[in-house]
Amino acid sequence: MELEIKLIRDHCLADLNEVEELKALDNVRIKYLGKKGTLTIALKGMGKLSSEERPIIGKLANEIREEIEQNITQQKQALEQKEMEAQIREEVIDVSLPGKKHLSGNLHPLTTTVNELKEIFLGMGFTIEEGPEIEWTKYNFDYLNVPKEHSARDLQDTFYYKDDIVLRTQTSPVQVRVMQERKPPLRMISPGRVYRTDEVDATHSPVFHQMEGLVIDKGITMGDLKGTLDLFAKKLFGEQTKTKFRPHQFYFTEPSAEMDVTCFKCGGVGCKVCSNTGWIEVLGCGMVHPNVLKACGIDPDVYSGFAFGLGLDRIAITKYGITDLRLLFENDLRFLSQFK
Repeated sequence: MELEIKLIRDHCLADLNEVEELKALDNVRIKYLGKKGTLTIALKGMGKLSSEERPIIGKLANEIREEIEQNITQQKQALEQKEMEAQIREEVIDVSLPGKKHLSGNLHPLTTTVNELKEIFLGMGFTIEEGPEIEWTKYNFDYLNVPKEHSARDLQDTFYYKDDIVLRTQTSPVQVRVMQERKPPLRMISPGRVYRTDEVDATHSPVFHQMEGLVIDKGITMGDLKGTLDLFAKKLFGEQTKTKFRPHQFYFTEPSAEMDVTCFKCGGVGCKVCSNTGWIEVLGCGMVHPNVLKACGIDPDVYSGFAFGLGLDRIAITKYGITDLRLLFENDLRFLSQFK
């Protein structure tokens, strides 16, 4: 057994001489000194020795174990020192070099516009509501007084998931859900992403953003609509802004109108931004159609209301003088960094 223990020591020392990493060193320690290590298993056979041999072999085993542990400790210190020196060489800092510039981000111009609009309407007592972007056709069309033969329901205009499920073409379904779930009075806006099968160009995109608003209460008139939207325009474009309402047709409002504002660039004199008209169209609006109120469980003989909708992307490019809608979605840092 004495010879066996000495051979184990020789093999262990040979293995230690080949170690170059701390992980390999630990493997050697486990191999010889671990619970199932070579030396540990060999020493379990001491019980078979005679009483005369046992103290001699025991003393030898302790000396060899101590020798191996000392070698492992020394090797570990040497490897740790080697690693420390390598780390110091790799992480050396040249203090004469200029510091690295940390670029700070900024909000996307569309996000800034949405936040500004939210603040304006929150200040007027409106709540902010959200809804699903994949919507039932009954919420997207039927409850909004859009007949089945209407062109807005064509495959060429709307992304259909199934016959009765679409990617919402407007955020109006959020208004429908709120009207069906809550009792008037209601005063809300619903900003969000919408989808239509438009070709991508400087002024169109199949994915864009809208914000629609709704007010339902007793005695609401067209005068309330005009007063609310006139105040909104002044808050967004400046106190000098004037508004103009032109008759229009929408299927969920009656009467309906388009609202123009005086050009923020020229003040209404006429320039390239407003095509020399002095006016810029910003939103559509009108009094909520009685059919919509009935479909949502609201009595049109008791309550009335107005609704409006505007393109957030269009407001953003108008406000910041952006000439191409695609710039909002291309994530070009050269463009986005201008809005810090």
